[in-house]
Amino acid sequence: MDVMFSNAGSMAVSSYDELRVDDWELMVDTNIKGVLHGIAAALPVFRSQTTGHFVHTASTAAYKVVPSQAVYAATKSAVKVLTEGLRQEAGPNLRVTLVSPGFTHTEGIGKGGSPATATDLIAMRDAIAMPPDAIARAVAFAIEQPPGVDVGEIVVRPTAQG
Repeated sequence: MDVMFSNAGSMAVSSYDELRVDDWELMVDTNIKGVLHGIAAALPVFRSQTTGHFVHTASTAAYKVVPSQAVYAATKSAVKVLTEGLRQEAGPNLRVTLVSPGFTHTEGIGKGGSPATATDLIAMRDAIAMPPDAIARAVAFAIEQPPGVDVGEIVVRPTAQG
């Protein structure tokens, strides 16, 4: 195994007042626990072969919290912190990269969560989102660096996103 790319995510967003606890649990289970389970699966392999690269997907929500996205932002902030902790413990032979996309045109936008919030997010996605291959290129850039070079963090967002 050369790379462990933790890219699954849930954006089942809603306001706190809607009390969508099942959606909160889904985001915690997918966005945080998914990364932890990926680390648990790959770290022993990477340690054994003395090489490997973790790539974790956070979000620009880890840097800016907006209404109806607090729980999502908290999970992506947790991914940011977990990734930095892993980088600090990785040692000289393992690489660790955090990729934080902004609005990206994916089918995950608007899935689950509040129907009203989903409608707003889909409209925003359709108006300003960047293509998914922008993120793929960012990940490829990090992965293709020579041994001993670690791209720690990449934030990629559409120019129209504030």
